[in-house]
Amino acid sequence: MEPLRIVVIGGGAAGFFGAIAAAKSNPRARVILLEASNQPLAKVRISGGGRCNVTHACFDPKVLIQNYPRGGKALLGAFTRFQPQDTVAWFAKNGVQLKTEADGRMFPITDSSETIVNCLMDATKAAKVELRTGAVVVGVRRGGGKGVIGREGEFLPLSNFEVILKSGEQLPCDRLLLATGSNPLGYKIAQQLGHTIEKPVPSLFTFNIRDEKLRELAGVSVNYAKLRLIVPEHSPLEQTGPLLITHWGLSGPAVLKLSAWGARALHSSNYQATLLINWLPQLQQEQVRQQLLAVKNDSPKRLIVSHRGVDLPHRLWQYIISRVGIITENRWAELSNKNLNQLVQEISQGKYLISGKGVFKEEFVTCGGINLKQVNFKTMESKLVPGLYFAGEILDIDGITGGFNFQSAWTTAYLAGLAMAHPESTKSLKADS
Repeated sequence: MEPLRIVVIGGGAAGFFGAIAAAKSNPRARVILLEASNQPLAKVRISGGGRCNVTHACFDPKVLIQNYPRGGKALLGAFTRFQPQDTVAWFAKNGVQLKTEADGRMFPITDSSETIVNCLMDATKAAKVELRTGAVVVGVRRGGGKGVIGREGEFLPLSNFEVILKSGEQLPCDRLLLATGSNPLGYKIAQQLGHTIEKPVPSLFTFNIRDEKLRELAGVSVNYAKLRLIVPEHSPLEQTGPLLITHWGLSGPAVLKLSAWGARALHSSNYQATLLINWLPQLQQEQVRQQLLAVKNDSPKRLIVSHRGVDLPHRLWQYIISRVGIITENRWAELSNKNLNQLVQEISQGKYLISGKGVFKEEFVTCGGINLKQVNFKTMESKLVPGLYFAGEILDIDGITGGFNFQSAWTTAYLAGLAMAHPESTKSLKADS
């Protein structure tokens, strides 16, 4: 009997993980992994600032899915089959120990993405996956299916698919995994095979702010701020967390989370929106007012610019008081009730105009992709085309920053790999491969 023929298109995290899972689950299968560039796993190499944020230490699937602006509901069942705990176990079994940082992000103990790249390359080789780099796919054609009986009564298998390479080579396969990330080729193939593509738009990006004086504070950060995003004709969105001022505007976890949840709304407004910042969300407005009044009463002769009334970085405090018209010579005794009210408003609800998006270099993520209703999340197989599977960012799934996008890639690829190799293997899925 002919061995099962599996082709995986896309040499990123999902493609490698799916190919390895398929090959280890069914050693008799012929698994071919196609990567268009000469350097596979490129995004893995540069992710996390070159450290590779492999996953997140969140081991309750119901909590885990709350970190996915799109796709969380669909992933719930998948995460009960393969979740961060299984990812940690898989890498440990393959010689890589992960560590957990204070915010829950998990990295290799070497703090080097090369550790993850080498692990996946070694596992691919050990599983006898046929890795082909520089293999540019130009299209996929559906084949005849199960097979026919030959003249001598023998079974002659016909491929479900033929993968067409730029070189002219045609690779027949019984099962095909599209793990092409946000590459338009994957969307094109899926569409040609009858799938609906939710329009891909950027997610996880920084905000450009129209304020030259704010940009002069580049490098200043606060550990905890509350952001409220107002986009015309959309419901307001809120996020909290660390906030960093940059040369172009604002970044940091709070901004990145907000950009993910507001990805489609911001795209529809051409990245023009209003951002309200509460620099001290741990305090009520009245508490801020009372703290400022206390300083005014206790230190009336001190300069406002040098004697901060609240716990903010000094340069940020100077910037905020300048926004309400307080000059460097003003003393606390000179603070009018009008200025006091303006200062409270600036600290608790400062208004900033978003004029565009920047780039978050540690993660490159899009929202959009294959419509999730057309995919069986127990196996990652297409509901429309038998033998066709999807994994990773090609799906309309995206998470916030922190290792969640890699985790959805590991999970969907692992399930696809096992299902391609053995449909029955989806009944019992654990990190044993």
